[in-house]
Amino acid sequence: MPEAAAEAASGASVSMAFVRSAVRALSAPQREAALAEAGIPPSLLASAAARVPAAAFARLWIAVARWLDDEFFGLDSRRMKVGSFAMLCHALASQTRVGPALRLAVRGVVLWFDDIGVALRIGGGVAGLVISNRIGGLAPLESPAAADQIEDARRFADETLLVMLHGLLCWLVGRRVPLSRLDWAHPRPAHADEYRRMFSPLQRFDAAATAIWFDARVLQAEVVVTPAGLKAFLRDSPQSVFLKQVQTTGVSDRVRRLCRDALDRGDAAPTLCLLARELQLSPASLRRRLEAEGAGWGQVKDAVRRDLAWQHLACGELSVGEIAARLGFNDASTFYRAFRKWTGSAPGAWRNAALAGAARQTARPVAHPTTHPATHPATRTTARPTARPTASLPKPPP
Repeated sequence: MPEAAAEAASGASVSMAFVRSAVRALSAPQREAALAEAGIPPSLLASAAARVPAAAFARLWIAVARWLDDEFFGLDSRRMKVGSFAMLCHALASQTRVGPALRLAVRGVVLWFDDIGVALRIGGGVAGLVISNRIGGLAPLESPAAADQIEDARRFADETLLVMLHGLLCWLVGRRVPLSRLDWAHPRPAHADEYRRMFSPLQRFDAAATAIWFDARVLQAEVVVTPAGLKAFLRDSPQSVFLKQVQTTGVSDRVRRLCRDALDRGDAAPTLCLLARELQLSPASLRRRLEAEGAGWGQVKDAVRRDLAWQHLACGELSVGEIAARLGFNDASTFYRAFRKWTGSAPGAWRNAALAGAARQTARPVAHPTTHPATHPATRTTARPTARPTASLPKPPP
């Protein structure tokens, strides 16, 4: 299977909201080059509903890091230079218990950044990683656009740091670590549904600080990372980081697998009643279970069709009409409209971008010039305080 088709077959996808935030610190030529390397059509940036394969976002992360020499997207006034994350992973893998390893990760964050930090809080059988975010805190708000940039930078920094820390925690334990609660310091964004699958459905917004909370007994677990596991984790990063914590054990994921298996065999997409019988549930119970996970039946069916469309387009062996028929669409025009709704792009344009991105990935990498110092637009004019205020951090939830 060609590389572009293999990555599309994974089924994981990322909201365009993260893509827009990831490239905000780049100049226009850098943005165009990074998106081309990732295989993401620039036209998708204007589409609120568009999504890209997880592998494409991983390539984008790497491309942005090369341009800025910053693995944190230029969000902090101090760069997280390329190679910093790998060095931390090597240090964590040498620990025997998760608790000391996680404390070492917290120390790494404190050393990396000036404007964002994290603290480990333990109490009442619950452990939490609590973020203190000072990005743009002293920047003058000259216009509503400047305020929006700062808000986006602060939110995306919280999202990115939690992805890193929770991904590392899951990697150290060797399994997904469920969260008892997720706090966000920002208001609920338009892409908030992404958080349910990435982290937890138990979340609140406009909290005192962004934080994740989990069973403190996890800190006593042994670190299960082997030398081979470390090598594989770094080889597949950053995709291995932000997919490590994705929940894949709910009823919605079982429904996705059953639908995907049927369509892969060339069968018609199963109905809700057939799926309910397969899962030994009533149709009403299955519908309620899906809705409780934030995934309606129509959403699940569309997601499976979308992911298989990505796979077939990236493979390049079937025409658009053949793909439409294989996925159960009445005709190519119906499939075309659905694909535009899913991604904001035409099927042919998406196929060309995916194949071009995969070709660049296999080609010999070209060294990118770096911008120095590289910072997010919202933080470039931020003066560093002479004395940093100590914010009161929230206590663990009861």
